[in-house]
Amino acid sequence: MEVGIVFGGKSYEHEISIVSAIALKKVLTCKLIYIFCDANREFYLIPAESINAKRFSDGSYKKDPKLTLEQGGFTCKGLFGSKKIFCDVVLNLIHGADGEDGKLAGLFSFFGVPFIGPRLEASVLSYSKLWTKHLAEACGVKTLPYELLTPQQRTPSLAYPLIIKPLRLGSSIGVSVVRSEKTLEYALDVAFEYDDTVIVEPFVEGVREYNLAGCFTTQGVEFSIIEAPQKGELLDFDKKYLDFSRTATVSKAILEPSEEKCLKEAFEALYMPLFQGALIRCDFFMVKGEVVLNEINPNPGSMANYLFQDFDGLVHRLAKALPAPKEATVSYQYIHSIHAAKGKL
Repeated sequence: MEVGIVFGGKSYEHEISIVSAIALKKVLTCKLIYIFCDANREFYLIPAESINAKRFSDGSYKKDPKLTLEQGGFTCKGLFGSKKIFCDVVLNLIHGADGEDGKLAGLFSFFGVPFIGPRLEASVLSYSKLWTKHLAEACGVKTLPYELLTPQQRTPSLAYPLIIKPLRLGSSIGVSVVRSEKTLEYALDVAFEYDDTVIVEPFVEGVREYNLAGCFTTQGVEFSIIEAPQKGELLDFDKKYLDFSRTATVSKAILEPSEEKCLKEAFEALYMPLFQGALIRCDFFMVKGEVVLNEINPNPGSMANYLFQDFDGLVHRLAKALPAPKEATVSYQYIHSIHAAKGKL
C-alpha cells in the first residue's frame, strides 16, 4: 500500500504537523509519499528518504517538485505534461486550521481523493470546542461547565480556579490556568492572540485524565490502550510537542474494568458514525466516577501511534474501511423533458 502523508498547512500548529509526519516514517512499513502544504497553501512533493525538519525551516523544500490537486489526486507538472502522484490513500496529518477545520476534507471530497481523516461535518464539530460540547451532549457524554468570552466581554462568572483556552486551537497553545483575578487579564491577552473567542472552564484539581484513541476498520471499532498522561498542573505545549514525536508504545493505565468499559462506551458514542474514516483520540476526565469529555483530537499528534500495539496493521485495516461517498448522477433528464415538451428552454 502507498500512503500519501499531507502535512504542514497554514496553522499555528504547522511545525507540530511536520514533527508528526517525520515520526510516522519510523512506524509505518508501507511506501510513504510526503506532500507538504506550506504557509502559502502550495503543495510540494518531499523525498521520503531525506525528509527532515530543517528542510522546511530554511525553505529548501521550495526546490522540490510543486504539486497540484486535481480530480483523483495530486499531479506534478513537467516538460512533457502532468504526471499523477499515485497513492492508494492520503492521510490528513495537518493539525489545527486547514487540516482539522474541514478545508482539506472538503478538497479531498470534491476531488474524489480517498483519505484517512475526519470528514467535513466531523471536522466542523470537533474544531470548535463549543460545538464539541454540543456534540457530546447529543451523544450523552458529559463535559465540564463552560462559558465563552470575547474581547468585548472579558469577565467570567465561573468560580476560580479556571482554565482558559482559545476556542479553535489545540496542542495547549494559548492555554492558561488562572487561580485569581490577578492573572486573568494576562491569560486572556495570551488566548486572544490566537482566537477572537475563548472558552472558560473550571479547573478541576487532581483530576484523573485518560487518553483513548481508535477508529472503525474492517474489524469494527478498534481501540488503543488507555493512557494516563504524565503531566504537572497542565499538559502544556512543550510536553505535547515532545509527545508528537513519540513512536514507542506507552504503558496501559491502571483502571477498574468498569471504568475501562465506560471510557470505551463514551468513545464509541462520540465516534460512530460521524468520525468513520478517521483515527481520533479522545481525552477524558474521570470526575467522581463519571466519564467527562475534555476534548476530541480529530488528527492527533503522530496519529497517536504510540497508543497502539499494531499501528501499521491498523492503518491498513482503516484504509480498507473508508466510508463510500454517495455519488450523484447528472443526466439532464429534467432539462431534456422540458425541451421536448416546449421547444427551446
